[in-house]
Amino acid sequence: MTSSTAASGGSHAHAGPPDIKLDRNVLMVAGVVVLGAIMSILDVTVVSVAQNTFQQEFGTDAAGSAWTMTGYTLALAAVIPLSSWAASRFGTKRVYLTSLVLFVLGSALCALAWSIGSLVAFRVIQGLGGGLLMPIGMMILTKAAGPERVGSVMAVLGIPMLLGPIAGPILGGLLIEYASWHWVFLINVPIGLVAIVYSAIVLRSDEETSKPKIDIVGLLLLSPGLALFLYGISSSNEEGTFIAPKVLIPAIVGLVLIVAFVFHALRADKPLLDLRLFKNRTLTVAVITMTLFMIAFFGAALLFPQYYIGVRGQSTLMAGLLLAPQGIGAMITMPIAGRMTDKIGPGKFVLSGVVLMFLGLGTFVFLGAGTSYWLLSAALFVQGLGMGMTMMPIMAAALATLNNQQVPDGSTMMNVVQQTASSIGSAVIAVILATNLKSNSDAGLAIVSNTQPEKLGGLPVPDSAFDHAATAFGHTFVVSAILIAVTLIPAFFLPRKKIQSNLTEEDVNRAPTMVH
Repeated sequence: MTSSTAASGGSHAHAGPPDIKLDRNVLMVAGVVVLGAIMSILDVTVVSVAQNTFQQEFGTDAAGSAWTMTGYTLALAAVIPLSSWAASRFGTKRVYLTSLVLFVLGSALCALAWSIGSLVAFRVIQGLGGGLLMPIGMMILTKAAGPERVGSVMAVLGIPMLLGPIAGPILGGLLIEYASWHWVFLINVPIGLVAIVYSAIVLRSDEETSKPKIDIVGLLLLSPGLALFLYGISSSNEEGTFIAPKVLIPAIVGLVLIVAFVFHALRADKPLLDLRLFKNRTLTVAVITMTLFMIAFFGAALLFPQYYIGVRGQSTLMAGLLLAPQGIGAMITMPIAGRMTDKIGPGKFVLSGVVLMFLGLGTFVFLGAGTSYWLLSAALFVQGLGMGMTMMPIMAAALATLNNQQVPDGSTMMNVVQQTASSIGSAVIAVILATNLKSNSDAGLAIVSNTQPEKLGGLPVPDSAFDHAATAFGHTFVVSAILIAVTLIPAFFLPRKKIQSNLTEEDVNRAPTMVH
């Protein structure tokens, strides 16, 4: 966006109805950010598909291969809190390019891994880069578009966020089946190189950086606190319970460090993350809504492929294809919701979207072993329509009221919330599902027959086992449906009219991120 364009955008805010159409400059910046988001988000879901392959290739067990995901997640958690400081200290362009280089380097090294230990180490390098891609990308997009168009640009950014969990299993299945596990990582290299060159050309260096000193105390509290908390939570998947020492000890220690950071941040002059932003009512409501939404959404997202594979006996590739209606629904409503959010505020769309998601999830509460795929696809499509009307308008609500100096902290905060809430949602639902399956031994037998048939040694599995397994999934979906319904409470308080920006004329004139 050129300075003149930005300035004109500022005058529109005072002279009359703003032009919320995304111009070529903003779309080019969005292209940069979307490329980075695609790599970061797809990588998580693609690697999840390759877990069995890693066990076979490196002679490890499920717990060992799971570290390829845990290590990545912990690196994300450790580096995300640095986003705001790094952007202020070095500029968004430099940090974004550095994160892309780290991610591509990590991807190439992962493809060269010779053991499970080396693969986990290289995944950590990937995570250090990937953790900065989304928050820095959001900062770049928000500043490029300005507050009048934040809903529209968030809708663009939301496409890879919502399609990643759907496209990942399809892509992962294809790569592993027709190429090799190495391509799960190698595919990032050409995309990443294009993104690096594209970013270097399109993004403009920040006109000034504030050179702030890093909040050492805050860093030593928040980064390890988040990492330990998420490690404890994610360990519940392996342990099948929340009361195991491996879960409780790191989670409690991490939570104590996070609470200590809150007290520190509220007293420090320049904390690592400015929690005083919570004085902004709209941002506070958006954060609460996003937290509940992400817990429910990622919890449910974990169940869909497991049902199709474990109960219905579908391949990973077919399970991914069966989830496609959800992505199609989201693609239909997301651009509309983004544009209209800029005109009339997020409240009405988020409320409608949550209701649609509840209706879609409600169908899965009554799952059977032979429930019609047409019915399930229709339910997923309805849920997708709701997703497209929900996630990014919430994000837009959080960022639209911030000025340029507050955007880095706001973006970092939303990414911390997303990462933490999604991990909690996945863990809670995984433990509830495991408990429901254990309550009936036949149910577990059905899952094993479709995922690890060699363990049964050819023993027959009664048809009733699949019915019991489907019922266990249905009961677990009840929890996700309730969580989505609860999201209606904070969503009710989101603005239902156009959000008034706090951006000043000086902020607008300093917003350009495009080359001239």
